[in-house]
Amino acid sequence: MNCLVITADDFGLAREVNDAVEIGCSRGILSAASLMVSAAFAENAVERAIRLPRLRVGLHLALTDAAPTLSPRQIPCLVDQRGRLRSDLVRFGLELAVNEAARAQMRAEIEAQFRAFRSTGLPLDHVNVHRHFHLHPIVAAMVIDIGSRFGALGLRVPREPRRLVESRKFNGRIVEDLCSRLLGRRARRSGVVTPEAVFGLRWSGRMTRERLRLLLENLPCGFWEIYLHPATRNVFPGHAPGYRYVEELGALLDPTNAEALRRSGRRLCGYGDAVGFRPDAAVS
Repeated sequence: MNCLVITADDFGLAREVNDAVEIGCSRGILSAASLMVSAAFAENAVERAIRLPRLRVGLHLALTDAAPTLSPRQIPCLVDQRGRLRSDLVRFGLELAVNEAARAQMRAEIEAQFRAFRSTGLPLDHVNVHRHFHLHPIVAAMVIDIGSRFGALGLRVPREPRRLVESRKFNGRIVEDLCSRLLGRRARRSGVVTPEAVFGLRWSGRMTRERLRLLLENLPCGFWEIYLHPATRNVFPGHAPGYRYVEELGALLDPTNAEALRRSGRRLCGYGDAVGFRPDAAVS
């Protein structure tokens, strides 16, 4: 297998993001997008996805630092004083480990987001999680279990090979790496498709033309994912400070990158196109 998923995250967050997804798919090398079902422009994103049959759409589970799908009154352990899902990930993770009510509410919110995606009528190509909160083992188990009931075909496991990115920045990532390996094993045991690895973690919001070209020209054969955060403006409601959204859209539209993809012989796809694929046990 020699295929590649190029994904735009945060589909539905803002009109600027939705515009970029449509442009990136129709005029560039974008093959997939991950929908935030409770974001302000989710309905607009679904309308665009219906117009783009080539676009594979998955669920971007927003379990932290986002608007919940359920009412805040239904999930008091999960939200802050503003009614948004909490962003204090360390404390939040510890509470999930010891608080049965918090775990029950988390399961309910995950199920609600899967139900909201199902209501769009779009095929569910994949699942990934905002800020990779499914590295938490309890969240991971819930996502895989609930996702299987809703027909999720694939899951992003946030494990990035170091040989093609700036490895000097990786010190102190031992726990992250361990959790991602455990997540990958759990997903594969459950029959969920995962790529060999993904790119976009260390260059999140900074996937320039040159960095994307480096990956397109150097990835070995196999099944991989590269994810970006394209938008038509750098500042919009809900934007992440410092993210170079417009530059990431430019990377998707760059003709040199399209040519590098063509020369690689790699097929653009979604997770569902790789059902049955099993990655190597170790990627570094």
